[in-house]
Amino acid sequence: MKSLLTPGLFLLAVAAILHTALINPNVAIVTFAFYGAIIAGLLLAWRFHSGRIFSALLVIFLAEHAISYFSAGHLPANGPGRAALAAVGVLLPLNFVLLSLRDEKGFVFSTLAPASLVLFIESVMVAVLSRSDPVATPSRIAHHSLIPAPLPFATQWAFGAAALVLLIRFVLLHKPVESGLLWALAASFLALRFGGVGRNPVGYFAAAALILAGAIVETSYLLAYHDELTTLPSRRAFHDALLRLESPYSIAMVDIDHFKRCNDTYGHDTGDQVLRLVASRLARVSGGGQAYRCGGEEFAILFPGKTTADLLDHLEKLRADIEGSTLRLRGPDRRQEQRGPDRRNQRARGRARTAHAIRQLSRGPSPHMLSVTASIGVASSSGEKHSAKDVIKAADEALYRAKDAGRNRVETAAASRRRTRAKSAGIA
Repeated sequence: MKSLLTPGLFLLAVAAILHTALINPNVAIVTFAFYGAIIAGLLLAWRFHSGRIFSALLVIFLAEHAISYFSAGHLPANGPGRAALAAVGVLLPLNFVLLSLRDEKGFVFSTLAPASLVLFIESVMVAVLSRSDPVATPSRIAHHSLIPAPLPFATQWAFGAAALVLLIRFVLLHKPVESGLLWALAASFLALRFGGVGRNPVGYFAAAALILAGAIVETSYLLAYHDELTTLPSRRAFHDALLRLESPYSIAMVDIDHFKRCNDTYGHDTGDQVLRLVASRLARVSGGGQAYRCGGEEFAILFPGKTTADLLDHLEKLRADIEGSTLRLRGPDRRQEQRGPDRRNQRARGRARTAHAIRQLSRGPSPHMLSVTASIGVASSSGEKHSAKDVIKAADEALYRAKDAGRNRVETAAASRRRTRAKSAGIA
């Protein structure tokens, strides 16, 4: 939700600056901000290998430049400027949708060359359409930049359809780039709605460029503080959270039982599925905990303001939830299975037996289920354990005791903690 709402709040702040007398920047300052945002965004996109954002910034730059050039600095009521505005109103949202649907491949020539060719062809199209229109009549230029100008129906439809596609893409993917494209599209629509040229439209184009640059920063933050495979916060986020903890608090260390055996038996793709499965259960842990992936099959859960006694039921419920979760896997290859009696002998025993044998031989491999378990160790910040490092060490020791005691159990740092009954596990 932060990735979705923050650019919207920024766009609202830009609108307040442009349409009120709080700051009232002049055209030169707004134009400088626009070019500064474009250059900064392009540099960030190049540095972080974001080819989609780089292309989107070029689209915004070309759109603003085309409208400004063919309008000769005046609000386009008709003539070449109006034709350029109408063409941009269709091509800009179309390009944003195509960039959203395209996979991110960084700065690769095989990707950037076709995109650059498309932008060149579109620029030529805009130029041809704009020059074919009659010259604008100055007396008909009546719209002030503070008053919304009517847009062609095709432009409104294109922006509406593109906004719907980008919103759906964000809901499905939860990526900052999709949110950035959505709000940059909204800012571009406002730029066209207020004439496409002048202080306010250029200000909205600058806002669109800044929103796209912010999407790069947000994406870098997610890569640094979130695990890409499980979508849980990463080890760096875990250490940052430790700095903000205040006693009392508890830390639970979680380890998937026999995870190496799972990888060796079923392969790393299945191992990744197991990690995602366990992470999905950890993400919904009760008791006010926040789960983190510390590396490999190791996870940690922070419980601010909780003691060990407060968490035993929640951790036992989590352990049972992981144990009850299963993965559906394909059965072994039919070439590795025994084929049974020879089919020639089956045909000799009668037509009914033959049909039955053929059905048995043609039957595909049946799926089977894979279950996993986890061991959990928990410790609280009390007594001699003052620092987070001491609490983590105590939780690790409790985790080792859970492993030694048979796995698939919850152990506490307290020596008097009663041992829970060991559970049988699928691969453990």
